[in-house]
Amino acid sequence: MVGITLDRQDAVAIIRFNRPDKLNALTLAMYEELGAAFAEVRDDDSIAVAILTGSGDRSFCVGADLTESIPALAEGRFDISEWDAAHQKHTRLYKPVIAAVNGLCLGGGFEIMLSTDLRIAADTAEFGLPESGVGVVPAGGTLTRLTRQIPYVWAMELMLQGERIPAAKALQYGLLNQVVPAAQVLETALECAHRLIGKSGTALATIKEAALRLGDLPQEQAFRREAEYGQVAFTSADAREGLGAFAERRVPDFPSRR
Repeated sequence: MVGITLDRQDAVAIIRFNRPDKLNALTLAMYEELGAAFAEVRDDDSIAVAILTGSGDRSFCVGADLTESIPALAEGRFDISEWDAAHQKHTRLYKPVIAAVNGLCLGGGFEIMLSTDLRIAADTAEFGLPESGVGVVPAGGTLTRLTRQIPYVWAMELMLQGERIPAAKALQYGLLNQVVPAAQVLETALECAHRLIGKSGTALATIKEAALRLGDLPQEQAFRREAEYGQVAFTSADAREGLGAFAERRVPDFPSRR
């Protein structure tokens, strides 16, 4: 099936860009399907972690299809905000999302990667934002996210010059957590996902929501909100179980994971 697929391995959802013959370029339908996949992960309590990857070994995702999606935007048929769900703008998905970057990660694919929480890439992967070369801009979250995630000068180099960088440089820039041999990308992502499943779902969701929501607040206001988030976690059923398990020297059985 061409499009976006969602498969499950226990409590892990594996979302794939599945158009390998076109380097997983995103059609208009695929943008809708990706937003729906993220919503399914958010709303299904049996899913603890999601992995986002591309089909085939050549590409993670090269962004919007230049023969369909980009012309539709350029002709003003709709506003790019209609893709907000796919770009995870205004997200309420507080479960961890891991990017397993298995090849070219360009344009909109790069932008969607920036919406993920942990990122593992093949040593053969390449990254780039070529939009300025065709007269458009990376407005799928990148104009906002990139300078908040990595140093300003590196972000501006990527956006202004539009040149590709290898995985090693993306790791140096702080865009990635880990670079591994290409054959090990999905395996490494799954290992990471299963480690997260052993953690408190309440704690992970609280951490992610706080990280997304507190960064733009004035410090004193952020500290007050941080205390509120902390209180939610400290008084949760997961905290009672986790602290009890620690005292009894056993593996916790978190209620959020039952």
